Amino acid sequence: MGSLGSTDKPHAVFIPFPAQGHINPMLKLAKLLHHRGFHITFVNTEFNHKRLLKSRGPGALNGLPSFRFETIPDGLPPTEADATQDIPSLCESTSKTCLSYFKQLLHKLNDSSTNAPPVSCIVSDGVMSFTLDAAEELGVPEVLFWTPSACGFLGYVHYPQLMEKGYTPLKDESYLTNGYLDTVIDWIPAMEGIRLRDLPNFIRTTDPNFIMLDFLSVETQRARKASAIIVNTFDDLEHEVLDALSSMLPPIYSVGPLHLVLNQHVHDSDLKQLGSNLWKEEPECLQWLDSKGPNSVVYVNFGSITVMTADQLTEFAWGLANSNQAFLWVIRPDLIGGESAIVPAEFVEETKDRGLLATWCPQEQVLSHPSVGGFLTHSGWNSTIESISSGVPMICWPFFAEQQTNCRYSCTKWGIGMEIDSNVKRDEVESLVRELMEAEEGKEMKKKALEWKRKAEEATRNSQGSSYRNLDQMINQVLLSPRD
Repeated sequence: MGSLGSTDKPHAVFIPFPAQGHINPMLKLAKLLHHRGFHITFVNTEFNHKRLLKSRGPGALNGLPSFRFETIPDGLPPTEADATQDIPSLCESTSKTCLSYFKQLLHKLNDSSTNAPPVSCIVSDGVMSFTLDAAEELGVPEVLFWTPSACGFLGYVHYPQLMEKGYTPLKDESYLTNGYLDTVIDWIPAMEGIRLRDLPNFIRTTDPNFIMLDFLSVETQRARKASAIIVNTFDDLEHEVLDALSSMLPPIYSVGPLHLVLNQHVHDSDLKQLGSNLWKEEPECLQWLDSKGPNSVVYVNFGSITVMTADQLTEFAWGLANSNQAFLWVIRPDLIGGESAIVPAEFVEETKDRGLLATWCPQEQVLSHPSVGGFLTHSGWNSTIESISSGVPMICWPFFAEQQTNCRYSCTKWGIGMEIDSNVKRDEVESLVRELMEAEEGKEMKKKALEWKRKAEEATRNSQGSSYRNLDQMINQVLLSPRD
């Protein structure tokens, strides 16, 4: 195959799992490869394609001559909802229906009339492993991008053993509350002291047919067929976990934090126009932050999938109000399951001089803003790695998937987080927010967070950095190599 400088560019097809937290890092990686001379085709589902046009404007996905957007169906019934689809349904549907659509798309892309170079590699989400069959048929390398943390991924890799050893499914509902989840699992390498409750939470089911247990066991086992695996982390942060994964799987490349690599090395204004927010962002958030003092604002955002009850929303609201701290709180329209997310009017009145409510915001810019001193988060991996990269300590309220694992590592291993009880109460919210923003423990966490920020920057700054070097090697040794 031609080198990067030739007219016959390498052509990478990117296909993320169709949820916000998967699309964001995948688009960043695609931009980095475009910057390195690749022709890019980025594949969204038809549903998310429509949502992106709605949130970003009708021309948002016109792309560039060498960065094109395509779609395939997700196999679910059509809906107009401006919300994340049900994750288990989406996992079942994509794994069962998308392969034929994806193969048709690859066939179309390889048609000489498209004026695009032939597809030379595939970069797929780790949980879209059906794409491996298409790569094999085409005879091109495929890299799987597992978008969780390395520690979360390691938890998923052990799902088959957890099922074999009888830890999951649970015998009955009482096991959720009788202390069983505090059982320490002492046989997973690089996870000393990990409890069942700290592992990705799909194991907390009593249903032996729960789609996510089987789905993730299959996806992690199929990962062994990939040419390589990418994770959005850096060696210093998850060194032991990465070593453990490397002993079980194809070559693993830690190439993150991807947003730092992108911001430091790619300054193409056309690429900057290509965004992936599925909700409309409110840039006024940044202007509001400009009016606040350094490290004085608590940023609150529970990500793109978390849902809570109206009572939980109210407890968070009054906890924030009673803490007397300034806050920026992002409340998605679909944050409350089945109804509109509305905070009490008295809360809005009481906090109007020190609080700002928004429906979505440019999170990376918010977290790196000097006014932001703490982050109340669901511990999704994008949020966690962005917070680490900005030197911002966290209060963690994990919701699902590997967020529990990220919370555990943030609090016990990395020293930058405090966990809030899943049964949230306003008094605990108030005291933890005060502790984070005013107390000695918060100051210690801030110091630790700034150390991690420095290490993240070192990993991505230049060819001496581990992530920069790993990205280079992955491109040259995997994506630009003919498949064995």
